[in-house]
Amino acid sequence: MGRIKIYSDKCKGCALCITVCPNKLITMSKKLNKRGVHYAEFSDKKKCTGCAMCAIICPDACIEVYK
Repeated sequence: MGRIKIYSDKCKGCALCITVCPNKLITMSKKLNKRGVHYAEFSDKKKCTGCAMCAIICPDACIEVYK
């Protein structure tokens, strides 16, 4: 099982990570970060495979993946 850490204050809300997650475990938060945008958040730690597609596509390196 994998786990990801999203640095919400660095996230610019582009949602690219949502499009590549094979298990659809990343969603956009209803809250705003300090940039004033809805940020990505990780929803289900038990289903993450640790594929790292989200971290690879993130243009601002806001995501770390742990296996």
